[in-house]
Amino acid sequence: MPKRVDHEERRAQIAEALIRVAARQGLHAVGMRDVAAEAGVSLRLVQYYFETKEKLLFYGLRHLTDRFTARVGACLAAAGPDPGPRAMVEALLSSSLPTDEESRTFHLLYSSYAILSVTDKALAAQPFIDNPDTAENAMAGLLEQAQGAGLADPDADARTEAISLLAMAATLGTSVLVGQRSPEAAVAVLRHHLDRIFTAPGASVL
Repeated sequence: MPKRVDHEERRAQIAEALIRVAARQGLHAVGMRDVAAEAGVSLRLVQYYFETKEKLLFYGLRHLTDRFTARVGACLAAAGPDPGPRAMVEALLSSSLPTDEESRTFHLLYSSYAILSVTDKALAAQPFIDNPDTAENAMAGLLEQAQGAGLADPDADARTEAISLLAMAATLGTSVLVGQRSPEAAVAVLRHHLDRIFTAPGASVL
């Protein structure tokens, strides 16, 4: 009896190969043949599951995003059963910094995708984040929660601060990626700005 093929498992296998190749060569240089060789499958099989390079990139980056979401969840879980808003904000921000191989790969490919989508209409037409404001909404909600509990500056605009913190973390991540500063230095900058927003001490997970 022929072995039953798990198509989702096969797609994930190819997506993992894409991520490895892109991390080495850069997203712009990835070809379907390269991914097939990395995955140990035929080019025809990659083309069977993903008709075009754009569809392959779309699926692979969605797969990477799912992995990153799980990483954020694990970081939040590590903060404890009731960590408080500041610890949760720090956990979210620290997860975005390229402090190890997986987070470095995510930051590199995420940035590369954003740049490519400016000039590639096929990529721009299918963004791999279903709701790009999810992180911003979560951050703003945590800051509003802290304000309600008397733990953060009541005069601060939670939405503006959320946007600023996320943009800062992304830029700091790039500076770590290119070797401009260490992860520890990036964390120190984030803490400095959180100390400005939060008016009462909270648990720190960074």
